[in-house]
Order: sequence, then C-alpha cells, then structure tokens
Amino acid sequence: MVLSRIWSVALSGVDGIAVEIEADIGGGRPRTQIVGLPDAALNEAKDRVRAAVRNSDLQWPDQLVTFALSPAALPKGGSGYDLALAVSMLVADHKIPPDPFADTVLLGELALDGRLRMVKGVLPCLLAARRAGLTRAIVPTPALPEASLVSGLDVLGAATLTEVVTWSRGDIEVLRHPDPPVATPPPTDPPDLVDVLGQPEGRWALEVAAAGGHHVLLAGPPGTGKTMLARCLPGLLPPLSTEQALEVTAVHSVAGALSADSPLVTIPPFIAPHHTSSVAALVGGGVGLAKPGAISKAHFGVLLLDEAAEFASSRLEALRTALEEGEIRLARRDGVVTYPARFQLVLATNVCPCAPPREADCVCPPQTRRRYLARLSGPLLDRVDLRVRMRPITALSHALDTTPENTATVRARVTEARARAAKRWSAQGWRTNAETPGPALRREFALPRPVTSLLDRALTSGALTARGADRCLRVAWTLADLAGAPSPTPDHVASALNFRDRKVA
Repeated sequence: MVLSRIWSVALSGVDGIAVEIEADIGGGRPRTQIVGLPDAALNEAKDRVRAAVRNSDLQWPDQLVTFALSPAALPKGGSGYDLALAVSMLVADHKIPPDPFADTVLLGELALDGRLRMVKGVLPCLLAARRAGLTRAIVPTPALPEASLVSGLDVLGAATLTEVVTWSRGDIEVLRHPDPPVATPPPTDPPDLVDVLGQPEGRWALEVAAAGGHHVLLAGPPGTGKTMLARCLPGLLPPLSTEQALEVTAVHSVAGALSADSPLVTIPPFIAPHHTSSVAALVGGGVGLAKPGAISKAHFGVLLLDEAAEFASSRLEALRTALEEGEIRLARRDGVVTYPARFQLVLATNVCPCAPPREADCVCPPQTRRRYLARLSGPLLDRVDLRVRMRPITALSHALDTTPENTATVRARVTEARARAAKRWSAQGWRTNAETPGPALRREFALPRPVTSLLDRALTSGALTARGADRCLRVAWTLADLAGAPSPTPDHVASALNFRDRKVA
C-alpha cells in the first residue's frame, strides 16, 4: 500500500512536467528500488538518499523500499529528485507528517551528510510546478535568488535535510525566505561604436541589423574592426521584456550558466563560441536528453561566429534550420527536446587563409580561396540578410578628424524603428521585421508592383532565390522604419538587394 505522495519536476528541454513520487515500505527483502524510467544519476540516488537520511540522525527502514515516479513512461534523470525521495520515505515511515508537503514541490541534490546541493533548471522546474497548481517550493538555499523569480509560489530555502524535517514538524522559522531584490551593478558594457574607426558600411549594416533583427556577414582583411563591430551589436538592442527575460533565463538555468548574484537575464545575451566547437556545443546535444547549445544560450541575443570560414562545414550547416524557425529540435536516446533559438547571427571572416592587410598582397591560389570560403555555403548565405565588405584603414590620421556616432545615438534610432515595426505587426504578434513570415509580406502587406519590380528582375535572372526575395522585403521594411517612411520605396528595395550581393571575395 502506498503510504506517501511527494512532488518533484522532470525537465524536458525548458519544459517541465510535475512528477508524483510515491513511496512504499515493506513486502520483500531489505533493499531500495526506483521505478519510472530513472537514468543512472537518478538510480544512484537511492544510495545518496539512504546515507543522507542515516547521517541526519534518522533511520532507514530495514525493509523493501520502493519509489515509483509517475508518469511512469516519462524518462527521468538527474540528481534533483534526492530531496523528494528522502521526504517521501520519511513520510511513508511515519517519521514526519505528510500535511506540510501536500502542495509542495521539492528540488535538490543530497550530499551524503544530508546537505542540500544546487541543481540545474530550478526556474523552469518551478514554472512547471506553478502550472500544475502547486503553491509552495523547497529548494537548496543557493537556488533562492533564481527560485524567487517565479511569482505565485511560496519559495523556501533549506541547507540540509534536517532543516526540512524540522520545518515539517512545526518549526516554520528554520527555512529561509528569499532576500529582497537588491540593485546589482550592471554587467560589463559592450564596446561603444565611437571607438570603431571608419567602416561606414559596416556601421550602417549593424544599425539596420539591430533595427530589424537581421543576420549579418562581415568579410574583409584582418584588423579592420569586424569583431569589434559585432561586439557592439548587443549595445544597440533594447533590453529584454519580462517574458523574454524569463524565457532566456530558463535556458541558461538548464545549462547551469546563471549568475548567483543576478540570476535574471535582462539584457540580450552575447555568445561567441570558438571555431573548434563541436556540433553539439553549437546546437545542443548530449546523452539521453539533449542539453542546450550556444544557439539557445543566444536566444533573443547575438551569436557571433568569429573566423566563420574556420568552422567546419558541418557546424555551419547545422544552423540552417534554427535560422529559419527560431528553435532547434534535438532527438536523442530518451526523446526529442525543443529549445528556443531566435538569435541574431553575426558571421565575421577573412576572405582567404593568408589574410594580408591588403588584398592585393594575397598569395593564396584561386582554388585555395574558393575552398576557404566554400564553407559558407549558398544555402547558409541565403539566410544572411546583410553582407558587408570591410575595407582596410588606410589613413589613421584622417579617421581621427571626425568623431563617429556613439552607441547611444544609434540606439535611439534603432529604438524608434523597432517601435514602428512593433506597432505595425502588433495584431499578428510579431516583434521585428525579421520575424515576419514571407506569406504575410506578399499578401496582407504586399507592396505595389513598381516598388518590387527590381526583385522580380533579380528572380527572373536567377540572381535571387524566393527566400532571398522575402528577406529583401524584410530589410526594405527595416530601412523604411529607420527613415520614418510609412512603407518601403523602390530605393529601399534596391538598398536591401544591394546588401545581398553574394560576392564575398
């Protein structure tokens, strides 16, 4: 007969499912078993939990202890169930009363001496618990700042299993409540555009990208400011909304990348993986259920692939689906998980392996240059809206004669352009021009034929694909927003088409 029911949460990607943990004592020779598709880490929990209970001055039953985790067909993994398993056994053994845990979700890994350790994914777990109707959560004390981000839950923090037992017996002061939020110093500011010398085409492309959420390719000699321009992009983007911040924070929580001091991610993340990163590191992967990769950590932010032509082709091609759909679906042994991945891609690359300061000094044979840039395939480049050739700085003294615009000035224009786009697409729920589907641009918001005639000629001549035409329309709307125009003009369409010049080298 089942004697106790305690709640925990199973994570599948950034989605959580409430798990009911039942404990039964007796009916066989002394041992402990867990049923309900546990993975290796969860199956080892029976040894951790037994030692933690014994070292907390409590007794483990000298009988068969069976834990059942429901839904039984859902794979479950990780060490976050330890606290719930221990409490479930203690309730079943009549060591503690069941009433305090009726609507309480328990999360935390147990050390052998009964201490509670931090686990990943606390935020999405508690969001799932709230959806399931649970009203209270007990988490490890270090997880309190992250847990406090979930409204509608009474969050308590415990340092040891003993504190949870004492709390259940009526000492409600033993567990900790989250501290009031305190102002945290802002993260390191991105580089300011005022520090970028020259490169008017690159600066303009960056402004257009920030205003419309477009992807960018920066190609040119080394030392011309490609990486520095890319690192300026987050400073042009608006802060995340509350909904976006929670979504991004949930991904970083699952990845274990949250800061203990300021767990809520409020600014667009900037992720720049090394060119030796694997496919799993870029898009996500792992054994069992896949973990989030760099593209998901960059959700609602910027993903910079510096030295893009040095990335293996398989890494770059793995990005194509996410660039179109804004999410990534990863199938592994224990199931399919979906992670959000609506990021802005910035590709920065030299145009040949030798990369001289002046392209006229290149010593690479033509086939070497073609092989180098062939890693940026046609289908990948077709998804990049803005392609810019960076020019070498030829006169430093002339560059210092005029002061370029700083980030704050450009950000003000970007904010106004984004506000125009958000107002236009508000009824459909789209936030930026880059999110607008192609069918909507061709039907509900179709432009007159004289405006799009240049695109028709490009399609007829084969210079543009149908996908490329849709992306040109999105860029044209962004250019119109920056100019304060009610809709794109033929000049805006021509400028958008000029950004898609395929010739990189």
